[in-house]
Amino acid sequence: MAKLVRAISEMGGVVIAALDSTDIVSEMERIHKPSAVVSAALGRLLTASQLMGAMLKSRDDSVTLRIKADGPIGNMTVGCDGVGNCKGFVQNNIVEIPLRADGKLDVGSAVGKNGNLYVIKDIGMKEPYVGNIPLVSGEIAEDITAYYAYSEQIPTVCGLGVLVNPDRTIKRAGGYLIQLLPGATEEEITMLENNLKNVPSITKFFEQGKDVYDVINTLLEGFNPNVLDEDTVQYKCDCNKQRVEKALISIGVKDLQEIYDEEEQIEMGCQYCDKKYYFTRNDIGKMIKSLTKK
Repeated sequence: MAKLVRAISEMGGVVIAALDSTDIVSEMERIHKPSAVVSAALGRLLTASQLMGAMLKSRDDSVTLRIKADGPIGNMTVGCDGVGNCKGFVQNNIVEIPLRADGKLDVGSAVGKNGNLYVIKDIGMKEPYVGNIPLVSGEIAEDITAYYAYSEQIPTVCGLGVLVNPDRTIKRAGGYLIQLLPGATEEEITMLENNLKNVPSITKFFEQGKDVYDVINTLLEGFNPNVLDEDTVQYKCDCNKQRVEKALISIGVKDLQEIYDEEEQIEMGCQYCDKKYYFTRNDIGKMIKSLTKK
């Protein structure tokens, strides 16, 4: 399982969450079988959801991230609960576009640069909090950074990365989220800026045999960071037949009647985990009766 660690600077002005999400993105790739650039994009968004989930105040809270943009990938949705279970899907699994000039996957062009990032937080209020910003680059890390700056007014630095093998399996994936807390001094801000100037990519850290603790100690060098908590997190879908049945019932009597008249059995697949659920004509009939009795 993936490892997520949160730490805070000794003076209390900087908090960081760092994640080795290789196992999470590998499970996503196993389920969805996306092309390389789609793995990179959805893997980054899944990693971001875990990092943002780590910043939630309660384990009962959850966060959902959606990107709706004009790139060939189409819409992306990921969700993460307060105990570290995340899931995600993308509208178009297979997208093939040229590499960037530097030889890297062109995530920004695949996602699109004209669109919005939506952040939905369920934090125990009557209605979920919904924030959104126009995309900055479609590279996702920059968009997460911008979201915190504009929607929550929290100075934030986000780094995300996914390395994909030639056979499309996942070599390395991870990310970090650094935030300045109220009371951060100018000295701390300057020190952090200097630390970030020559930091390698998150995947390069892991390729060099380093772990999330090395990432934290490098990014917060001179801050004497103290670990707040450590969690194992995973790609895990919480779907079940009852939830799928509720979704089916929501289409209404007219459409259910058409299914009843035309099909002996229907198959419903979960977008997040590709699990299949089957409903017979008798099942559909019961759903119709439940609606007509109301």
